[in-house]
Amino acid sequence: MIIDADLHIHSHYSKAVSKAMTIPNLAENARFKGLEIVGTGDILNPHWEKELLKYVKKVDEGTYERNGIRFLLTTEVEDSRRVHHVLIFPSIETVREMRERLKSYSSDIESEGRPHLTLSAAEIADLANELDVLIGPAHAFTPWTSLYKEYDSLKEAYNGAKIHYLELGLSADSEMADMIKAHHKLTYLSNSDAHSPMPHRLGREFNRFEVKDATFEEIRKAILKRRRKIVLNAGLDPRLGKYHLTACSRCYTKYTLEEAKAYHWKCPKCGGRIKKGVRDRILELADTTKRPKDRPPYLHLAPLAEIIAMVLDKGVETKAVRLVWERFLREFGSEISVLVDAPVEELAKIHEDVAKAVWAYRNRKLVVIPGGGGKYGEILLPEEIKNARIEDLETIEVEVPDVEEKPKQRSITEFLGVKR
Repeated sequence: MIIDADLHIHSHYSKAVSKAMTIPNLAENARFKGLEIVGTGDILNPHWEKELLKYVKKVDEGTYERNGIRFLLTTEVEDSRRVHHVLIFPSIETVREMRERLKSYSSDIESEGRPHLTLSAAEIADLANELDVLIGPAHAFTPWTSLYKEYDSLKEAYNGAKIHYLELGLSADSEMADMIKAHHKLTYLSNSDAHSPMPHRLGREFNRFEVKDATFEEIRKAILKRRRKIVLNAGLDPRLGKYHLTACSRCYTKYTLEEAKAYHWKCPKCGGRIKKGVRDRILELADTTKRPKDRPPYLHLAPLAEIIAMVLDKGVETKAVRLVWERFLREFGSEISVLVDAPVEELAKIHEDVAKAVWAYRNRKLVVIPGGGGKYGEILLPEEIKNARIEDLETIEVEVPDVEEKPKQRSITEFLGVKR
């Protein structure tokens, strides 16, 4: 069976997270998004564990369910050098054992969703492996709390301890990550790291698994490439990630790496701190142009709500955007159907201008303004498309300016072989 899973989110117990991040809300919005599995996030927090068990039923070891949506036991932890790691647990008993083992190394493990530990990356990985917990670096390239903001290699970070995957994060895709040869043997995970259950956050990145059932054991086999597999990573165009380019974290002015170094990482316009972009960091570390033959394709997806918000010129969480989004989902079933499969002429029956924008997205005619410094990138619809009739879209000529070198991707239709 083919299932879609988002394995890294947060609960309302984590800092800067919506109070709406509850199990009932997550189950409801996962269904709207088309996800079959969601990671619980924050499961080392005992209060979140209690909430989870109140609302779900156990269907297998490490696997729980509410209203048809499966939940796997996951968390993110911060090590002694403020590097983040994602853990996936085989059972609730293992969660409790690790919590007990970590209490002496954390002052906030019973209050914070994402606990800080006074252990190194290698020590956390050693403990995870001892307890048969899957572990890998979270959002491996982002400039604040990632492995590559602190280290130059996996070996340096984990000191040879085994890890099971690498999470790409919103500002990188598999092609970018494969520029580092040490990654070639690893499975890539593309997760949302959602802080809100809204559909433009939850599942904005996801993994498509080919497994026999939606359980921890089957997902574990796929991650470890044991007769199961990931067939697709899907997520944002890396240029839409908020740390894609090197930029000021206060005023968001973008700089080349050479400029940032010349300014000693201090913005000359506002005095803010310049943060190195994921693209520049990967280029610093790149040591190969080859790619592993078994790497699943990566599908760039712009969230439907953001496309609608662009067309309506409204906030992405406004009622107006939500109403249009719901109309599309009632008719076509899921965001992926709208973005990839449905004929534009049928989409136009719901909302003609949104249909034009989806056509532009499918044909790579949207203008992408890259993100950086903590600000997400933006998508813009060219005027020629705005003013065209639906029946004329295939014949109009549109020049999309190269705001930045575009990542390579096969056309959208080449991914139809891995859709449902």
